Amino acid sequence: MIKKLTTLLAFVAIGFTSFGQTIVSTSPENKNVILEEFTGIHCVFCPQGHAIAQAIKDTNSDNIFLINIHSGSFANPSGNEPDFRTPFGQEIDNQSGLAGYPAGTVNRRNFPGLEQGSSGSTAIGRNGWGQAASILLPEGSYVNVAVEAAVDVGNREIVIHVEGYYTDDSPEGTNMLNVALLQNNTLGPQTGGGMGNNYVHQHRMVYMITGQWGMSIPTTTSTTFVDETFTYTVPADYNGVPAEMEDLEVVAFIAETQQLIPSGSGAHPTFTNLPLANDTSVQLIEDINDQCGLDFGPRVKIQNRGNNTLTSVDFEYSVNSGTPANYTWTGSLDSYQVTTVQLPGIPYTIQSSNTVEVSVSNDDDNSNNTATNTFGETSLGSTNYLTLLLNTDGNGDETTWTIKDPTGTVIASGGPYADNTTVNQDIDLAVGGCHEFRVIDAGGNGSGSIVLYDSNDDVIYNTTGVYGAGEGTSFISDGILGLESNSLETVSIYPNPATTVINVQNAENSTIEVYNILGQTLYSKTNISLNEQVNVSHLTEGTYFMKITNGDAVKTSKFIVAK
Repeated sequence: MIKKLTTLLAFVAIGFTSFGQTIVSTSPENKNVILEEFTGIHCVFCPQGHAIAQAIKDTNSDNIFLINIHSGSFANPSGNEPDFRTPFGQEIDNQSGLAGYPAGTVNRRNFPGLEQGSSGSTAIGRNGWGQAASILLPEGSYVNVAVEAAVDVGNREIVIHVEGYYTDDSPEGTNMLNVALLQNNTLGPQTGGGMGNNYVHQHRMVYMITGQWGMSIPTTTSTTFVDETFTYTVPADYNGVPAEMEDLEVVAFIAETQQLIPSGSGAHPTFTNLPLANDTSVQLIEDINDQCGLDFGPRVKIQNRGNNTLTSVDFEYSVNSGTPANYTWTGSLDSYQVTTVQLPGIPYTIQSSNTVEVSVSNDDDNSNNTATNTFGETSLGSTNYLTLLLNTDGNGDETTWTIKDPTGTVIASGGPYADNTTVNQDIDLAVGGCHEFRVIDAGGNGSGSIVLYDSNDDVIYNTTGVYGAGEGTSFISDGILGLESNSLETVSIYPNPATTVINVQNAENSTIEVYNILGQTLYSKTNISLNEQVNVSHLTEGTYFMKITNGDAVKTSKFIVAK
């Protein structure tokens, strides 16, 4: 059931919300993008469309809003498959003039040369959505739109407050206000998704609060103020697919008729009346790259599933069941909000397979207080001379990076940077052993492409820019500090792997140093013999390095101790 209230009456009736008196700007603004994507669970190229649309939004999240509409034959479920269709989607699909799936409309506008179907069609193929959005975003809009929403979880009720303000006259005497209710994070099948029935469907339209084509705005001249509030009881499911209150999203837009959209906006609701007062859920420990023995701290995603705002969380965590560490996070996390916490690094002994466990202190539901993840031991190696090629996006000030040496000390770093720029930086690691490279994006949506490679042109890390809030890699530098001279060209060490001794041949009068992947020196000797033998029987199984120095010549070799 939908109840519509207007102006002052709305604020008296909804009570539990904290809506402001005026949320819309009265100053002229540029247009916002409403990208309606027509998709289906049996459409093989639709996952590409989803990724393209999300990447477009990520470049300008405050001004681009996505609505995924399941329509057409590819949306028809088979057997026990979920039915993501709505009573409204096919009519919106039909008027676009699309010629295939996925297709999309950008503000239901025709972009000559980008039409997927016939001339005049508003449908655009997935590779044209970004271009259409870039054309529209700099254009001024005659109307501004703002929306906010609040959800009473216990009563399954959402209250949606929409405001519009006309800074100029509309070319149409009557406009239409549309409010779409969306649901995120729905698991289901998707051809081409590569995840079976666990593909994550986002921005999925489940209902049109204002009906098929919206509610009428009878006055559309400059200074007109639109103020509408809708109260809607969310059913338990749509077509048998559970409606999860925490995953709801709202997009509101104004249309001149059934087609052209001058602007719109979107919002994620606030939540009240949850079942529990205090409940911190440890959702997951982020995937961990293979490590090489540096102090390690996991990145943990937590969600507030309680009524009360989270202001602090006590963590306990360990690696390989070692001595646990404690950390207290402080901040502000409202109901159903999610954040990622970087826990400080702790020492541990590297193994071929490693397990990290994280838990939070007791609360009203202890069943979701613990998570684990595993990682391996890296075999990635490099020289001591690296080159970083880094490109930024339109938010270069969000991009930073660091390299840590075997002691965990940051020895190189960069950023924040200018927008849409290229960085080309040489890096000298100075010492061999275990290092970690990490890139961070403060905006949480990655940036431009990155390649980190060494003086042998071996790639240590690369990304197209899709790294979310950040990621990294561990690698082992060989410790070579300069070009090798002829005096060490014939040096060799054997056997490799070794068990009890390792032979060093043709290095007479040189100095040798054996160190582990942490860069810790385990053995050294000067003025060695022509055919020196080094006892390694006391070393544990693993990877080690031997640095041989003779005057200005330095040679470092990696060897394995196998028991």
